[in-house]
Amino acid sequence: MADEEPVDPKKYHEELCKPKCVKPLLEYKACAKRIEGDESGHKHCTGQYFDYWRCIDKCVASKLFEKLK
Repeated sequence: MADEEPVDPKKYHEELCKPKCVKPLLEYKACAKRIEGDESGHKHCTGQYFDYWRCIDKCVASKLFEKLK
């Protein structure tokens, strides 16, 4: 048992939470499609990207902190 590699439960819970965060993901993909042809480099979808991961992190946090109690 000591030879086993530890498993990061965060990755597992992130996959479970992704279906709950479809709306921010779709907003990010729509933004990426809108700026697809931008060659100026001024347009970006950083806000939408962070909104998506904030949703996932919020979902995962409650599950991970239950394990710490």
